[in-house]
Amino acid sequence: MTALTKAAAAACLMIAMTGCATRPPEMPTVDSVDLERFMGDWYVIANIPTAIEKGAYNAVESYRLDEDGTIATTFTFRDGGFDGPRKEYHPRGFVRDRDSNAVWGMQFVWPIKAEYLIVYLDEDYSRTVIGRSKRDYVWIMAREPRMAEADYREIIGRLDELGYDVSRIEKVPQRW
Repeated sequence: MTALTKAAAAACLMIAMTGCATRPPEMPTVDSVDLERFMGDWYVIANIPTAIEKGAYNAVESYRLDEDGTIATTFTFRDGGFDGPRKEYHPRGFVRDRDSNAVWGMQFVWPIKAEYLIVYLDEDYSRTVIGRSKRDYVWIMAREPRMAEADYREIIGRLDELGYDVSRIEKVPQRW
């Protein structure tokens, strides 16, 4: 066999094996989100951090519902420590499922809208979890900068059941 034939055979084998790979189950979302109640400040208690979130302290995600139905978002944190430089980002949220309001696209850079799924929201809108089907990132957030350890452990258990590698979840230092 020529080198080209071997490469083509290897590529076909890889494609075939990918088709047989098991996929994680669909990521369930909450049944319903009252967008007005969801708006406001959310302290990031823990996450699987994205590249920009590594080393974040006092991370806060703030949402405001605009007249056009999109969500103006402000994400702020201190980089590298409580006295580190303040970083601020302004992605925009787009509700993709108007029946539940639990499936959003979050746009940091046009035209890409990252998947943003509200997978947990307690009844009083004091704690929430944002997940992704790929289970590559997750955000545990609360209206207060601290969460009771029992509540945190319960959420970690839920994320484990959803197929997340919970060993990758890191607490975000919060001191106000």
